[in-house]
Amino acid sequence: MLPIDQIQLNFNPGSLMLLNVILGLVMFGVALDMRLTDFRHVLVTPKPVIIGIVAQFVFLPALTWVMTMIFRPAPSIALGMMLVAACPGGNISNFITHYSRGNTALSVSMTAISTAVAIFMTPFNLTFWGSMNPDTDRLLTEIALDPLEMLLSVFLLLGVPLILGLLISHKATGVARKLRKPMRIFSMAVFGLFVLGALAANWTHFLNYVGYVVLYVLAQNAIALSTGYFSAFAAGLRETDRRAVAVEVGIQNSGLGLTLIFTFFHGLGGMALIAAWWGIWHIISGMALGTFWSRRPPEEHT
Repeated sequence: MLPIDQIQLNFNPGSLMLLNVILGLVMFGVALDMRLTDFRHVLVTPKPVIIGIVAQFVFLPALTWVMTMIFRPAPSIALGMMLVAACPGGNISNFITHYSRGNTALSVSMTAISTAVAIFMTPFNLTFWGSMNPDTDRLLTEIALDPLEMLLSVFLLLGVPLILGLLISHKATGVARKLRKPMRIFSMAVFGLFVLGALAANWTHFLNYVGYVVLYVLAQNAIALSTGYFSAFAAGLRETDRRAVAVEVGIQNSGLGLTLIFTFFHGLGGMALIAAWWGIWHIISGMALGTFWSRRPPEEHT
C-alpha cells in the first residue's frame, strides 16, 4: 500500500468542472437566503460577528497549525487540515444553529460575512500557516501554489454566486422567495449524489486510508466547536450567540475545500480524505450537539 502522500484520488477534468458548477449552485442557493440587512446588522451589533470571524479565521487556523506541529501527521493530511481550517462556515450552519436554539439571525450574518471574507482569507491562511510548518511548506513548494490564482478561483466559486444571489434577493424578492427552498433542496441533493459518486469511484482508497484521517478530523472538529463557543463565552456573549458562533466555526465549507484540492493539488490523497471525511463528520457532530442543545433552553445556561 502506497504512503498516503503518494496517492491521488480518481477525478477527471469533467468531474472537476461539474463540482465547480455544483458548488456555485450551492453558494447561489445560500445567497438567496441572505439580505443586505444581514451585512448592515453587523454595523448595528458588530461584536458577536467580529468574535465569530476572529475565531473562524484566526484562532482555528492557528490552533490547527499547533495540532500539526504537535502530532506531525503526514504532510498531505496536515495541509488538508489547514485548508479545511481556512475555509468559511458551511452552508448547513444556519439550519443547525436554528435546531440548537441558537441565534439564527447572527448565524446568517456570520455566514454572509465569512463567505465574503473567505475570498481573501482562505488563500492567505493556507499559504501563511502552510509555510509555517516545514513539512507542508515543502509540499506547497513542490506544488508551486500560486496564492493569486487561488484567490481568483475562490472569488469565482464564492464571490460570483454570492453577488448574483444577493442581487436577486434584493431586486427580485418574489423570484428569490420562490427559488429559495427548491434551490436549496436541489443543490444539496446534487452535491450529496456527487460526493457519493466520487466516494464509489475511490472506494478502495477510502477503505485503505480513511483510518489515517478519522481521529484528526474528530479532534480538529472538536477544537473548532470549542473555539467558537469559548471565544464567545470569553467575550461575554449571551448563550444563544455562543451557540451560533460555535456552530459557525465548527461547520466548515468542505465542498470548497474539495474543489480547491482537486483544482490546485491534483486530488492529493491525504488532503482529499481529510476534506471528504470532514464533510461527513461535521454534519454528525453538528446534529448531535444540536440535539443536546435543543433540549436545553438557552435561558437555563446563560
